[in-house]
Amino acid sequence: MEKVIGIDLGTTNSCVAIVEGDTPTVIPNRGGYKTTPSMVAVTETGKRLVGHIAKRQAITNAENTVFAVKRLIGRKWNSPPVMAAKESAPYRVIEGPHDDVRIELRSKLYSVPEISAMILQEMKIIAEDYLGEPVEKAVITVPAYFNDNQRQATRDAGAISGLDVIRIINEPTAAALAYGFGKKIDRLVAVYDLGGGTFDISILEIGANEVFKVISTAGDTFLGGEDFDTRVMDWLVQGFMDEHGVDLRQDRMALQRLKDAAEKAKMELSSQATSEINLPFIISAGQNEALHLQRTLRRETLEALCEDLVGRTVDICQATMKEAGLKKSDIEDVILVGGMTRMPLVQKSVAGFFDREPCKGVHPDEVVALGAAIQASALLDESSEMLLLDVTPHTLGIMIVGGYFEELIPQNSTVPTARSKIFTTVRDNQTAVKILVMQGESTRAEENELLGEFILTGLRKAPKGQLEVEVTFEINADGIVSVSAKDLETGIKQSITVTASSGLTQEEIDKMAEESKDYMVDRRFSEEFESARQDAEKIIRELERLYDDVERMVKGSDFGQDALLKARDIIERAKAAIDEKDLEQVKQAIETLKRTQKMFKGVLART
Repeated sequence: MEKVIGIDLGTTNSCVAIVEGDTPTVIPNRGGYKTTPSMVAVTETGKRLVGHIAKRQAITNAENTVFAVKRLIGRKWNSPPVMAAKESAPYRVIEGPHDDVRIELRSKLYSVPEISAMILQEMKIIAEDYLGEPVEKAVITVPAYFNDNQRQATRDAGAISGLDVIRIINEPTAAALAYGFGKKIDRLVAVYDLGGGTFDISILEIGANEVFKVISTAGDTFLGGEDFDTRVMDWLVQGFMDEHGVDLRQDRMALQRLKDAAEKAKMELSSQATSEINLPFIISAGQNEALHLQRTLRRETLEALCEDLVGRTVDICQATMKEAGLKKSDIEDVILVGGMTRMPLVQKSVAGFFDREPCKGVHPDEVVALGAAIQASALLDESSEMLLLDVTPHTLGIMIVGGYFEELIPQNSTVPTARSKIFTTVRDNQTAVKILVMQGESTRAEENELLGEFILTGLRKAPKGQLEVEVTFEINADGIVSVSAKDLETGIKQSITVTASSGLTQEEIDKMAEESKDYMVDRRFSEEFESARQDAEKIIRELERLYDDVERMVKGSDFGQDALLKARDIIERAKAAIDEKDLEQVKQAIETLKRTQKMFKGVLART
């Protein structure tokens, strides 16, 4: 059966999994780690670094190392999250040509889906190395509260990386799939997902018949571990300012060191009461004078700094329960997902809100990727009875007179679904109606996301309010939105399929995909050449070590001297092939080197 992987494309870390037999398995990277940092860097020589290797050089290459790019994906340039990133990120955030976001690395501009594609491509490589065969298809997870543009941007990232994204599913839903997989249970569960950049809460019914039904979902796509890190950074910066009168935020390298130290301290305080933060030579204060930062952060201080952030998640939980018409006692299990749920204050707050201890049976960093792999396997397996019933996380509707937003499909409607409403014309003899399709929760249209627009023309002339137009919204199982408008008297109809935008044109996506393919070819060549080079050089070293002993053994023999000359020639040709990076020649040289090695050992064995 064709291999399809599940990918959790995270803000801080990403993870890839597959179902082997009937067992979902997280695939480790080459370093043996189950998760890979969602970081991309470009070195001075133009080399791309992804994952752990990018993280290790982030301090010395802060301006050219990107992290938390998921917080920017699918967003418009002037949105508050983008403005916040522009002010605080050590890398340069630039306005793109389509009101989108670009990131500058080594004087080259990259789109956000392009950076995300580099992380996805790393996940693809990890899976291919593990499976020993190419991987073409994937299920990728996104926060439940992502809007259509953010979801489309994630799809585009998949296409750029060389993956056919067969389904996008919500992270809490994926976690519930992994939690309920193979258990044959009937449970009403709450999935509390607090990751590096986003927060989601989803209420789901898990059925023993393998039906997973989302009842309600809500969240905040700009609330997560990054904000907790920022609070610690602000505390450190303010303390340093009070002590030395120096603002560390003006130095990009200092900023990156602060970020690393804040994240490390936050993680340590999940298991201990205090954390020592020691950053020697954090900044230069003048001629031959360097300043050091040394502070002790207590768990109570961290909790006080971040109490309101945790409180915001609890408020969202409360609103979601109310929306679903559920009592706390209705929830049978609470599942914690995301690295931030290791924080004791988070666990205590969740337990306090739901009046029950959360389940300990899932791995917060791996469960989403496992769920994605389970969904991938079910989509391939025609005999699978697993059914996933998700909801639309945002209200869908149109703009009406006065700039107001009129709801057609409410938030948390199970998809697929369709809804219609009848509107009347607002002017005498109006022969055309412009339909602006929007998504969001504000009653003001301008505060919501514009998804698309079309014009219904050729309407019969009629007095104001006398002509009726029926607007119908339809969402299919893949979340594709279609909107139509019809003159009820004449039957004249116009419709569109709403195509969300990542801010990239198809031409740009195709070009980026080609560049990504070229990178993959170059990388695979580099890896293969490096492996062959190491094999060849290992044999060459041994032959050169044995050369003098063999020469002594065959001294005086014309045959022996001829064999030694040939051996020397073989070694020199192998070295030349390595210098020229000629992979085929190196492979051929390895075979002749091995024969020479065997001959040398045979000569020495006769002593």
